[in-house]
Amino acid sequence: MSETIEFGSNQASEAEIAEHLLHCDADFVPPLSGRVEINDYVSKIARKATRFEAWSGAKLVGLVAAYCNDHEQRIAYITSVSVLKAYMGKGIAASLMKQCIEHAKTLGMRQISLEVASANAPAIGLYEKSGFIAGKANAPFITMNLYLKSGE
Repeated sequence: MSETIEFGSNQASEAEIAEHLLHCDADFVPPLSGRVEINDYVSKIARKATRFEAWSGAKLVGLVAAYCNDHEQRIAYITSVSVLKAYMGKGIAASLMKQCIEHAKTLGMRQISLEVASANAPAIGLYEKSGFIAGKANAPFITMNLYLKSGE
């Protein structure tokens, strides 16, 4: 697969986000559909999240969605990280995470948090490589945090 991957933000429609998350559903640990009503979740992401997207042609192949609207505590929250199975292992998620982190820094955020299933070793590895450290465990999930240095 040698298609060109293009990166952007906030371009995907609700239908494109829904299609992407439905294709990735079973790859979430545990499956996303077991935790949220996907269409409601998509609507919330489309309205309130900043979305970092990877595209192969007209297909959304990677997505990081983050809420960067807590300007009082200056904490951003990553709600979703997903890459279509056929595109995994190509550095797409790492690139999207880097874009998200840079965006949070430009907004003056001091921290980015996310929750990940403690059984999801590949995701934990990705987050650790991005600088996140494990925090509070609330079985079966772990909260991970990235502390941003001011002036970085």
